Amino acid sequence: MSQPDIFATLVRTTLPSAVHVETGAGGLPHVVIRNRHGYAEIYFHGAHVAAWRPSAAAAPVLWLSRESLFAANKPIRGGIPICFPWFGAHASEPTAPAHGFARVRPWTLIDAQEDRDGAVTVTFELTPDAAAPSPFWPHAFRATYRVTIGATLDLALQVQNTGTTPFTFEEALHSYFAVQNVRDVTVSGLEGAEYLNKVTAFSRVPPENAPIHFTGETDRIYLNTHATCTIHDPGKRRTIAIRKTGSDTTVVWNPWIDKAKAMPDFGDTEWPEMVCVETCNVNVHARTLGPGETHAMTATIDMRPL
Repeated sequence: MSQPDIFATLVRTTLPSAVHVETGAGGLPHVVIRNRHGYAEIYFHGAHVAAWRPSAAAAPVLWLSRESLFAANKPIRGGIPICFPWFGAHASEPTAPAHGFARVRPWTLIDAQEDRDGAVTVTFELTPDAAAPSPFWPHAFRATYRVTIGATLDLALQVQNTGTTPFTFEEALHSYFAVQNVRDVTVSGLEGAEYLNKVTAFSRVPPENAPIHFTGETDRIYLNTHATCTIHDPGKRRTIAIRKTGSDTTVVWNPWIDKAKAMPDFGDTEWPEMVCVETCNVNVHARTLGPGETHAMTATIDMRPL
């Protein structure tokens, strides 16, 4: 199939002047948005926001690995992957893709709008593939993902049960943020929440009344929290706030030295440059939808210079 034909199958709407469809890394098509508010790249592969740089930023806000594999059967490392309909390993099938199939499937662009202020909103859709349905999660659903590039980066993931039986799913906006040095970074907002520590076999840890400091591998699922989290990055002289709705869990992650070396799509020395603060519903906060029901989860990312 030619490049114009591929673009035509993925785009079902007219595009405003600020939105272009181009060939990105690895030959994968992506949406490029340039407006008065900033710049963004979103790959059709996984509806993956790979880049966002607001006009006020001296450097990109999202982190992307230099070793990322831009391939149709592999997830992109960095940016904002969508994890759905499970998080981490599949509960019963070890051959299933980690973090679900949504991040390795092509999404369709179904709407693109520019408002009077110049903010651009693009909406992507994912439905079950009739030609190759997932054997690991055979449910009827419709997922839409709305991304707005304005003064902030606004993300809204909506899942609808279009079938006749209930289903349970997990979801995450697995956001990777660029920092100068994670050892100097703190994350505030989760001081009152207990968490599951994945580094110590999901041990349950009571609330800690201090911001998060990073001194080693960190992989935590903060439970029953709707709090805004703020990344304080003195090295880049900025803060990044993540506000959310429809989300009961927040994941905070940095692989540190050994785990970074074990990942083929993650540079051995890149781990100090990133931290993940993820808006999600996972583990004990997985969601269940009955037939016809819909659930929406949103995240707003706001970068402020110090």
